[in-house]
Amino acid sequence: MLINLLFQSPETFFAIFASLIVAVTIHEFAHAYTAERLGDPTPRHQGRLTLNPLAHLHPMGTLFILFTGFGWGRPVQFDPFNLDNPRRDAALISFAGPLSNIALASIASIILRFSLTPFSPLGFLYPFFFFLIRLNVVLAIFNLIPMHPLDGGKILVGLLPPKDAAAADLFMNRYGLIVLILLIFPILGGASPVSLFISPIVNFLVNIYVPSVAIF
Repeated sequence: MLINLLFQSPETFFAIFASLIVAVTIHEFAHAYTAERLGDPTPRHQGRLTLNPLAHLHPMGTLFILFTGFGWGRPVQFDPFNLDNPRRDAALISFAGPLSNIALASIASIILRFSLTPFSPLGFLYPFFFFLIRLNVVLAIFNLIPMHPLDGGKILVGLLPPKDAAAADLFMNRYGLIVLILLIFPILGGASPVSLFISPIVNFLVNIYVPSVAIF
């Protein structure tokens, strides 16, 4: 449990928790900003067009993060009737979240490499940037899984032909949450099916972003 680190290694706890707050905030803000740019004022009216973490953190989702290591933010709502092309634009709004996390991981990687240069004043922030990179990569890849209620579900619907998209959307609305729970449940020797699938991708990207040096 993440909360255990508060007593075992407070520095690591705060580095991870701060990274999670930043990653979730940027992810949800990107959804809201993209919806606004595509003509839907709903996120702005709901106070979501902000980088204030309090607007994007879900109370229960945050508690789950602390006690289980898995949680969620407040989903950004948008009105498809305000969009010129609802299916396409919904996919773009959904894709903006994972894309923002990859962008943030890229920026953090540049800062991290700078922090490792001689006489850099940012060296003490190495753990924060390491976890910021890893958590953003995990959040991006996990949310690209093509299943509702994840972003990948709407992206898939936006990419499929209309008839197939309607069938996929109906299936995911009915069974998506059940499928997702089965995917994240540790049924394979203590590991979840989704972790076995995304871990190689996450590790590949993190190895690119993070220099090969010890974390501590």
